[in-house]
Amino acid sequence: MKAFTYERAKDARGAAQAAARPGAKFLAGGTNLLDLMKIEVETPTHLIDVQDLGFDKIEKTAEGGLRIGALVTNTDLAADERVRRDYSVLTRAIVAGASGQLRNKASTAGNLLQRTRCPYFYDTNMACNKRKPGSGCAAIGGYSRQLGLIGVSDKCIATFPGDMAVAMRVLDAYVETIDPAGQRRAIPMADFHRLWGDHPEQDTVLKSGELITAVTLPKPIGGKHFYEKVRDRASYAYALVSVAAVIQPDGTGRVAFGGVAPRPWRVEAAEALLPQGAAAVTARAFQGATPTKDNAFKLPLATRALASVIAQSKA
Repeated sequence: MKAFTYERAKDARGAAQAAARPGAKFLAGGTNLLDLMKIEVETPTHLIDVQDLGFDKIEKTAEGGLRIGALVTNTDLAADERVRRDYSVLTRAIVAGASGQLRNKASTAGNLLQRTRCPYFYDTNMACNKRKPGSGCAAIGGYSRQLGLIGVSDKCIATFPGDMAVAMRVLDAYVETIDPAGQRRAIPMADFHRLWGDHPEQDTVLKSGELITAVTLPKPIGGKHFYEKVRDRASYAYALVSVAAVIQPDGTGRVAFGGVAPRPWRVEAAEALLPQGAAAVTARAFQGATPTKDNAFKLPLATRALASVIAQSKA
């Protein structure tokens, strides 16, 4: 681990201003950042600890939804009575991720900002455009079983690894931020994570120094909530394919997929096909997919995972 300086932020705007400096990074739970620093994938020169900023509450909004502070832990979010009752897809997704110990420390904002688990990104001996722009992508033509098949590019085929964001995408959440000038904005979850394109080093649409302060959930949408996660082992593993879904009594609903793209993958036009069955939905949702020989199995796997969810909704 390379040497760095450290400060504890006293207010949100001050934290954003400090983070706008070259080489600076925010530190919250540290469950991803510190691991990457140890292997020198991330090499920040300055850390701004934001844990004293008080963004650790879950509050009801005037519109009937919930405002989740950026520092609310995954454990507290999943266990909140209102979340379990009205947004249970979120509870299910969080509990499916990581381990209890990590969920006790991981923050809401940090979970959204976690970086890919592509093995070539983690191996500093391998070419990786996310780690070193312009160096190439060893995953293309390499072993790609766990990697992306849609929304990827000729510069990167990594996936976003999280579970929580997939559920938040189904719920139409918004990410609230503040920038170094004190300006605030609300970013739809649909727009928060970038497709790789020519700049896979840019995971999100956040600007330099921009700090996440909260995530807002709209009012509850009812229906039955599901999170189906298919992985290589039963715990502490990232999704090969995951499905977050909210199914209404008439068979309509919302669906997002994880483990397949640079961001939670939701195609609203495909959701209209839910009454026709899983195959119709996934054929539309993955139209234009470019799987490799190693991960082509994810397409039928996504269909089977969604079919399982649909069957459960009818039980």
